Amino acid sequence: MIISTNLSKTYNSKQVLNIESLEIPKGQSFGLVGNNGAGKTTFFSLLLDLIQPSKGHIKNNGVQVDKSEDWKPFTSAFIDESFLIGYLTPEEYFYFIGELRGQNKADVDALISQFKDFFHDEILNQKKYLRDLSKGNQKKVGIVAALIGNPEVIILDEPFANLDPTTQIRLKSIIKNLAEKQGVTVLVSSHDLLHVTDVCERIVVLDKGEIAKDLVTSEATLKELEAHFTG
Repeated sequence: MIISTNLSKTYNSKQVLNIESLEIPKGQSFGLVGNNGAGKTTFFSLLLDLIQPSKGHIKNNGVQVDKSEDWKPFTSAFIDESFLIGYLTPEEYFYFIGELRGQNKADVDALISQFKDFFHDEILNQKKYLRDLSKGNQKKVGIVAALIGNPEVIILDEPFANLDPTTQIRLKSIIKNLAEKQGVTVLVSSHDLLHVTDVCERIVVLDKGEIAKDLVTSEATLKELEAHFTG
């Protein structure tokens, strides 16, 4: 379970995030939506200890993330291309992440073999460095790398951006399977309301850093979100 308590982040006296309380149960597919500057990436960055909170804290399965690194073995993420290592090939990067997560090459090969349709023959065995791949293909590598080592918590920031429709559909199936069949806690942020309502059983709307809505996804959720963002 992920628990945020009195969490806030301020830059130059401007508060960009203020969440009094938020609990995300284990195994939930959780969506975070909001306009640019709403605080989505800030929340994920705090959860990953990439930045320090101005006040409060986040606990990931009982571990306060800014006080201990014990959450790292069971948590993975892909936020943006800065998570990649540009001078490695995709295969080298997968093996590097596997080594960090205690996986041998056979383990990694077994995992990535499940995603050949996701890669569309554009990533593996191409002898290209990650820096030379398209934005969409870089994202595919980052997402699959986040699955290595059977993490219990996976955080994906705007995972559908830059992906073609076929890959978006496949990604939705991957996310649903992780949460529904494997009990993985999956946190997804997205500007695409349709995608996030398709894959997330719960959606929180951030507005200027604060929780504006906390919804259990239903057939009415998409219209409710559209009504919120159209005023």
